Amino acid sequence: MLPILMYHGLHADPKQRGCFDAVYSVSPRAFEQQLDWLVAEGYRSALLSDIHAGPAERSVVITFDDGDISNLEIALPALARRGMVAEFCITTDFIGRRGSLAEDDVRMLAAAGMGVQSHGCTHRYLDDLGASVMEMELLHSKRRLEALLQTPVCALALPGGRGGERERITALGAGYLHVLNSEPGCNAHWRKGQYLQRVAVTRGLALPEFVQLVQWRGLRPPLLRARYRMLARAKRLLGNRRYEWFRERLLTP
Repeated sequence: MLPILMYHGLHADPKQRGCFDAVYSVSPRAFEQQLDWLVAEGYRSALLSDIHAGPAERSVVITFDDGDISNLEIALPALARRGMVAEFCITTDFIGRRGSLAEDDVRMLAAAGMGVQSHGCTHRYLDDLGASVMEMELLHSKRRLEALLQTPVCALALPGGRGGERERITALGAGYLHVLNSEPGCNAHWRKGQYLQRVAVTRGLALPEFVQLVQWRGLRPPLLRARYRMLARAKRLLGNRRYEWFRERLLTP
């Protein structure tokens, strides 16, 4: 079993620097409590490069999507204080935007021993793109990060978690060794080249529920999977654009 946690930004409230999201912005205090629980329970944070030969017992992979400035300002110090590492999946066209990481920030994450991986160029959903456009999206993101860091980029996190076999095969063909989606699971029977499942850590997730997700037992995992299947059906019926339109209006106060 290999739990992979998916975070985005860490924000106490919408006024904090970065790109606040009502669902995915985890409070810094909750993040630190979650890290403290992992340490107390003997979990070892690992990079994706550590799992080529199979993960060690009680390994956990911590991932961040998009490239919010809070990844550097809040996540990095919290991880470093505990001797932990994480993978930061960067949307390369977001680099330098207000609220996002700058090039030097990305270099600082890598210099601190963190992993830096791809989250596409534009954050467009890959299953909405034609084959050639999708391939360029994956190649350009990978090449920019590798040129920036002078180190290989081995993983792709699908923007929005959207994608299937076409996207997986294209990513592997573009040179990625690992492809991460947003399907909840514990990677109990994962094999190299398959999608890696991830558990979304959301705002308001109580620590006992977080524990159930990491251990993949109790009521929370089946509820999360049921919700994922329901939302996946909604995305198929509505299409990505209309689904996001409705989501944005449902979340707006």
